[in-house]
Amino acid sequence: VQLQASGGGLVQAGGSLRLSCAVSGTRFRIAAMGWYRQTPGKQRELVAGISGSSANYADSVLGRFTISRDNAGNTVYLQMNSLKPEDTAVYYCNVRETNWSNFWGQGTQVTVSS
Repeated sequence: VQLQASGGGLVQAGGSLRLSCAVSGTRFRIAAMGWYRQTPGKQRELVAGISGSSANYADSVLGRFTISRDNAGNTVYLQMNSLKPEDTAVYYCNVRETNWSNFWGQGTQVTVSS
């Protein structure tokens, strides 16, 4: 299984970025997809997840970030608006198959300057 993430970069506070993660090679149906983030010295945390038509968000991004999937269900997006310096992190996409196998993308850096 391969997950190719893209869309990270440097943006000023208040700006927007859109992350994409294309998934290929799954053997089972995708049960859920999500975005996590990690900063040095901290545990990786869930930012947003989507399963079917249901989405959930970390409190810190609620109302600012939106997770979505394409119609084929093989690409997951994270639209990030009103970015804050505390959103700076490496963002990882995650896929869970229906057999509970879990896969991670390579990570993409998001840096928000104040």
